[in-house]
Amino acid sequence: MGSKAVLLCIMVLASVLGCLTSNPVELKGGLISEYKGEKLSSINDFRENSIKGPQHVNISDYRLEVSGLVDNPKSYTYDEVLTHQAYSKVLELDCVEGWSVRLLWEGVLVRDLVNEAKAKPNANTIVFYAVDGYSTSFPLDYVMDNDILLAYKMDNVTLPAERGYPFELAAESKWGYKWIKWVSKIELTDDPSYRGFWESRGYSQDGSLSKSQFE
Repeated sequence: MGSKAVLLCIMVLASVLGCLTSNPVELKGGLISEYKGEKLSSINDFRENSIKGPQHVNISDYRLEVSGLVDNPKSYTYDEVLTHQAYSKVLELDCVEGWSVRLLWEGVLVRDLVNEAKAKPNANTIVFYAVDGYSTSFPLDYVMDNDILLAYKMDNVTLPAERGYPFELAAESKWGYKWIKWVSKIELTDDPSYRGFWESRGYSQDGSLSKSQFE
């Protein structure tokens, strides 16, 4: 067998082995307006209503903390969060101001982060904090029993700063004020009476779409 034929055999064998041992490469796309036949809103179809305006996070210094009533407190860099299994789903965000958007959200499951931190048996509440001082809370079961995303993409593009980069909580089935942006800390507590920014100002602690924001 000539040297060229040998080289060709080696290349074919390497290609076959590569197919057997390598994970598929995910091709990155751009902004999308339709997903599986469903029309989506634009990432620009939001009103600016944050408490201190858009936040511009220095991602080199950023850390996501998971702490409180946990056995294994965590402090993740942005890239470390992105190493977790990614999930996506189309969700609608409904604001109490009367507008809504429907987008494809992509992120990691909050449940996966909590499981890594190992919640203590007496933890019953999960509190999310943002870099601008905003906060909101939920029963811990809400994120453990549901596929709740800590999102880093919408409509296939990385969250813009005004939309919550690096992470926004996609609080499925909740009013928009529960969809906290610029998440920097997740704390587990045994205090279900904790009230976040709007909840302490009279808004519903539960925040379910099936209820008024003031129930």
